[in-house]
Amino acid sequence: MTASSTTGAPVGTPPTTLAPADALPATRGRSPVPECPSATASGVLDRCRALVRPALAEAVGRLHPWVGEMAAYSFGWCEVGGAPVVTAGGKGLRQALAVLGAEAAGAPARAGVAAAVAVELVHTFSLLHDDIMDGDPTRRRRPAVWKAYGTGPAVLAGDALFALAVETLAGAPGGAAGVRLLSAALTDLVHGQADDLLFAARPWSGPERVAPDAYRAMAEGKTGALLGCAASLGAVLGGAPPATVAALDRAGRHLGIAFQVVDDVLGIWGDPAVTGKPVHGDLRERKKTFPVLAALASPGPAARRLAVLLESGGDPAETAALVEEAGGRASALAEARRQVAAVDSALAGVRLRARAADDLRALLEFLVRREL
Repeated sequence: MTASSTTGAPVGTPPTTLAPADALPATRGRSPVPECPSATASGVLDRCRALVRPALAEAVGRLHPWVGEMAAYSFGWCEVGGAPVVTAGGKGLRQALAVLGAEAAGAPARAGVAAAVAVELVHTFSLLHDDIMDGDPTRRRRPAVWKAYGTGPAVLAGDALFALAVETLAGAPGGAAGVRLLSAALTDLVHGQADDLLFAARPWSGPERVAPDAYRAMAEGKTGALLGCAASLGAVLGGAPPATVAALDRAGRHLGIAFQVVDDVLGIWGDPAVTGKPVHGDLRERKKTFPVLAALASPGPAARRLAVLLESGGDPAETAALVEEAGGRASALAEARRQVAAVDSALAGVRLRARAADDLRALLEFLVRREL
């Protein structure tokens, strides 16, 4: 399945123009590239979180008290049992994209709040179910909801957040069009998640192996669809014309692919002090990530040795070295650059309010560097 934008055009293969080197993440064993304007990105995220938080808390407050506690725990607002706590919750990227989508259309920021609440609820719903499917015991350095409350309750909490997202969006001005947009994005998200789960059972080599193009399509659906939906949903509620809505959706989808590829690079070579993940963690879990798949698809003896090593479950450090030798790391960073260039191309194709466009680009640099 090849995921596509709401206009029906696949976005998996972007333009070949490369973005600057400072669009890349800093990883272990490399000198950091010049800092992106992280203070600007932090300010954008803080501003949008402050705007959206009251409406998000009000929506969560409408849930059954027990389900609401699980939701609050997942947002980092409380401990198990409901005691208030301040923890490092999510960065709020999707809600920021929704607010900026409304502002980019020339509407006030508050016009995007309902979209921001809806996409944040859907994103959290997907994380709750994701952790169960992947068996991940932790999320943001705390026990995942399914570990803290149990699998059944976590499924219930995820379902409740999904229903609440639809209810929130349906009640907003222009909400009917928004619900249709969200539904289409969720269909792509489910397709991407299904492909990701099926990839785990496919071999490392041979005709049934996972090709980089298939991985790119999976990442667009699993990660990019909701990012595109966030920006375009804010634009819809802000009264944007169809061309602007479609452009923001395309930009978000390309952004999602870049996000996923950079995440893959950090999952192998990232500094644990920054990522919070063990070095070579993705290789230990035998995940089929873009650097590995690109390395396997390359010609030469390193790719063949890598396939043998992966089939036998070899040492992660040796595997990482072979992935790099076969060009997997370089290919992944080049892919991230191409996707970043595609985001810029999509944003340049429509007229956007200047400040919102600048804020969107600041978030783009933040997203692919992951330094905050």
